[in-house]
Amino acid sequence: MAGALAASIYQTLIRRNAVYLTAIFAGAFVFEVAFDTSTNKLWDTWNRGRQWKDIKYQYINKAEEEDDE
Repeated sequence: MAGALAASIYQTLIRRNAVYLTAIFAGAFVFEVAFDTSTNKLWDTWNRGRQWKDIKYQYINKAEEEDDE
């Protein structure tokens, strides 16, 4: 079973250098996008209410109220 899986991977990816490098670069790109997305989501979850995007409306409303006076 493991030998058949290894042979299949070899035949499809590793046998030709161009395909092997393309698979490596594509895998690295997908990993980077997934890692960045998940860490940003985690950061936003942990810091909810403390970031500028969460409190910006309070300061914008205060500035508009001061301009109206």
